[in-house]
Amino acid sequence: MIIPVSAVVPTKDRAQALSRTLESLSAQGVAPAELIVVDGSEQEEARDVVAKASARLASGCNAWWAKAERLGAATQRTQGVSVTTQPFVWFFDDDILFEPECVARMWAAISSDPALGGINAMIVNQKYASPGLPSRTVFWLMHGRRETSYAGRVIGPAINLLPEDRSDLPEVVPVEWLNTTCAIYRRRALPNPVFDAVFAGYSLFEDVALSLRVGAKWRLANARTARIFHDSQPGAHKANAAELAEMELVNRHYVMTKVLGRNDWRDYAKLLAWETFGLAASLASSGGRRACVARLGGKARAIGAIVRAR
Repeated sequence: MIIPVSAVVPTKDRAQALSRTLESLSAQGVAPAELIVVDGSEQEEARDVVAKASARLASGCNAWWAKAERLGAATQRTQGVSVTTQPFVWFFDDDILFEPECVARMWAAISSDPALGGINAMIVNQKYASPGLPSRTVFWLMHGRRETSYAGRVIGPAINLLPEDRSDLPEVVPVEWLNTTCAIYRRRALPNPVFDAVFAGYSLFEDVALSLRVGAKWRLANARTARIFHDSQPGAHKANAAELAEMELVNRHYVMTKVLGRNDWRDYAKLLAWETFGLAASLASSGGRRACVARLGGKARAIGAIVRAR
């Protein structure tokens, strides 16, 4: 079955992972009307991957490859969106594996509820886990009140928590943000531009900013039984602890102030407390301890950038 969806997939130097993802998509029995792969690689291996995938996908799915005009997950997605034609836009990463009926269940959820602006899949290896006492206490302080669960919420200074997967929950669960690892949006719900220019490179929090803007007027939900496995791949952006730490703070601050409008001194106090908690929690692992100095340096550069911008 072909559904009126334009899928946009950014990729860079991951031809093998992309091939597995598209092969997984071809086994779904449901295919988007358009599949646009925006490639930031120096080589063009992904072009051949898309050509081969096009032959496997259902007849009627127009799959094509485009060279990235500018590098970055958000900017490549924006480039892809600019040439889409369908009433729904689907973002997914180049390193996921679809479980049976995933796409059909996502499509059933969003197509049957006109109030839904966006829906995402459940990532089976990245989901909300019941927090321990220290985390529950911090969540309470960040949120300002106690909740039985903070799953799928955006609390305090733009702290985005994953959705949870429990058998007593319905198939479609309301959430406050969507992960672009695998999410379908109604085109008319999307802002223009889709992603803010501040989200460059790895583009941390670009999905939080987008879904919060959409969620201001539309409902958002997690299709709990539509499942994917995120076979997260290594990359230079993940290896540089200082750059990642800097981007995390700068981008979180942007979402906190520009998207959520939280500019009070109390919001900044919560941001400081959250960053301190994150750094302290990272010391529990040997890898976190090794990266501590680099992360502190990145946070210091982020604070400098925030102060200069103000």
